[in-house]
Amino acid sequence: MRNSVYHKYNFWLEKIHPKTLALKNQEAELLFRKTGVTFNVYGDKDGSERLIPFDIIPRILSKDQWSKISSGVIQRVKALNHFLDDIYHKQSIIKDGLVPASIIQHNQFRVEMVNMDLPNKVYSHISGIDIVRTGKDDFFVLEDNLRTPSGVSYMLDNRKMMMRLFPELFEEYS
Repeated sequence: MRNSVYHKYNFWLEKIHPKTLALKNQEAELLFRKTGVTFNVYGDKDGSERLIPFDIIPRILSKDQWSKISSGVIQRVKALNHFLDDIYHKQSIIKDGLVPASIIQHNQFRVEMVNMDLPNKVYSHISGIDIVRTGKDDFFVLEDNLRTPSGVSYMLDNRKMMMRLFPELFEEYS
């Protein structure tokens, strides 16, 4: 564990009583509820708001892991913007038979965007790329959220909550 990115965290965690963690978790839930940091599950018959997922035990990435994720996400967002530029201009992906037009031209396809030139060909200014860890240094993309990437606000709220509950942790990690 000494060379692990979790070394400092583990040392800190060993000093915290489990009841303290449980109380902090309850405090987080109360604060999220008070501030309205919730979401609805579309199609859920109940229709009630749910709290965003929050885990008192954070996921910590090493600099190398973050570098790998960051470069991959940058490449992916560039590719997605190239894809959008293609479907609203040349439509090579359809003409070359790689993707059927019926998949592209559905209810989210915007005819108004055909042949519209955007600055730097950027269609998605904020993209929510959901990533899952599949191994020690392996990550896969679960999905791309280009229309309403609300997950970024959950991540920011989670970070603010951790900073509020455990400010000492943020002194230990850059």
